[in-house]
Amino acid sequence: MPRAAPGQRRQQILEALAHELETSPGVRVTTARLAAKLDVSEAALYRHFRSKAEMFEALIAFAEQTVFSLSHRIAADKVELDVKLSRIVGLILSFGERNPGICRLLMGDVLAGEDEALRARVRQFFERFEAELRAILRAADLGDGVRGMAPASRVAALLAAQVEGRLARFVRSGFAEPATQHWDTEWQILVRAVATAGA
Repeated sequence: MPRAAPGQRRQQILEALAHELETSPGVRVTTARLAAKLDVSEAALYRHFRSKAEMFEALIAFAEQTVFSLSHRIAADKVELDVKLSRIVGLILSFGERNPGICRLLMGDVLAGEDEALRARVRQFFERFEAELRAILRAADLGDGVRGMAPASRVAALLAAQVEGRLARFVRSGFAEPATQHWDTEWQILVRAVATAGA
């Protein structure tokens, strides 16, 4: 691998790890395998990351930073509740499609035998996503006087389950079945309950 600045090398390592997660299903990614793919020594990897767990952690942090910075912007938009929720759900589904290796990590199937703290971080990612949906629903109820057919907590849980299920199907299909496939049609099935849900 050509010589790179520390920040660039770190990015190269993360990109290589995400690529391995995407292209090598069922294969445990080891630091030895990753170093070989990058044509560097394992010691070179450890100059940038203390462990493989720290590499996984960095990918999860990237997902959080990307998804939640964009979802905050959508949440601040002055649009109807159903449009806002649809955009946020679409955001995380699209992120998964554009980043299949990270999506696989978020689904947890590559974390067997890894540090339990990583599974906790993945749980935290989805719990935060559900909490954001809940906050949007509650704010709409309070600010717009929306009267709900179901509590905001239940609608948020339903949407979060849709997201996790669709991302899991995407991974299970070997990335052949896009997470956003038929979402617009299925959203219409849910939209009345979602659009009128309150706390």
